Amino acid sequence: MSSIDLKDTVDKVFKSNRELASKIIKVIGALWKNIKSDGVEELKIMNFCGTHEWTTTHYGLRALLPDGIDMVAGPGCPVCITPSFYVESAVKLALEGVRVYTYGDAYRLPAVKKINGVKSLAEARSIGGEVSIVYSLLDAVKDVKENKKESVFFAIGFETTYPIYASTILKNILPENFRLITAGRLTPPAAEYAIEKVGKVDGIIAPGHVSTIIGGEAWKPLSEKYNIPTVVSGFEPLDLLVSIAEILKQIDEHKPRVVIEYTRAVSWSGNETAKNMVKKVFEEYDAAWRGIGFIQRSGYRLREEYNKLDALQRYGIKEPDQAQWSYDLSPGCRCGEVIIGRIKPAECPLFMKKCTPNSPYGPCMVSSEGACSIWARHSSQVLSKIKKLSIQSNK
Repeated sequence: MSSIDLKDTVDKVFKSNRELASKIIKVIGALWKNIKSDGVEELKIMNFCGTHEWTTTHYGLRALLPDGIDMVAGPGCPVCITPSFYVESAVKLALEGVRVYTYGDAYRLPAVKKINGVKSLAEARSIGGEVSIVYSLLDAVKDVKENKKESVFFAIGFETTYPIYASTILKNILPENFRLITAGRLTPPAAEYAIEKVGKVDGIIAPGHVSTIIGGEAWKPLSEKYNIPTVVSGFEPLDLLVSIAEILKQIDEHKPRVVIEYTRAVSWSGNETAKNMVKKVFEEYDAAWRGIGFIQRSGYRLREEYNKLDALQRYGIKEPDQAQWSYDLSPGCRCGEVIIGRIKPAECPLFMKKCTPNSPYGPCMVSSEGACSIWARHSSQVLSKIKKLSIQSNK
């Protein structure tokens, strides 16, 4: 069965189908056998999306792959990589009476430094800080217009969320008393950083959500520079299995390139309208990633003509430069290594001990897209799913 046949099938099947999964797993096994005959003993495939890691772990896909194929998570969680500085700034403003609007995942994100004895927006709210959880920027705008308070939106996220921010700004509907803490990040530069630091990555599963905006083309320079097969994947278990099969097919043929498996949502050029809106409002700059440090041209910040919307400037909070950025993780936390795929979550000595989903010590344990949180929440289900799927795959 060719990779194109598999893609066409997956486009018609949106939910996990064990019979089809079994066939794909057999294709993976045959391709791996061919690759091993060339003397290859191990392959490392890295994903760059928290939802991909969730699917991989929740459905026990690692256990369905042949020995020697290692699946690792890259920097695909926007909450996990948001620097502590921005959390501290948001907490400070909330405690000073500025209402801070945030997404639910960022609500519990712990900072490194305590501000008036608290380290997160959740803790700030518990002692009277002005914090509101919203589902979108537009929800926050509506609330600000009603309450008239000085307000800030904690604008974290990857390329997927920033067209919404840009569109709202371009429509000029933000109230005068409303500003943004801009902490947007770009995934391809972080993917390159992770590949460099890990040292050996044989295949890339590129994020589907992000690629609906930036397109498959955005991954071409990375694939060509490192001679690595790259597949833009959807999020169902079948999507990921097809993507792995495609990566192995390219390795077997010695023809690495970018392929879009997620054709039902992603085009080669992406969403030009969304990209143009973002370009009008934001510019790229060398930005910090939590647990990692600075990565060139990996962040979004407001262009000069929109600086009046910058919350940090409005409230006189100076962003540290590279020379001053000397902290970002609490002592003992190894989230930085988890984020770039150097270690698995269970290799951190704090995992499920000092750091748990109910009491997150590090940023990777907070979000539903964080690798540590995913491993912690789905470890019990995984064993039973692995057993059932493995039996089916051997039939």
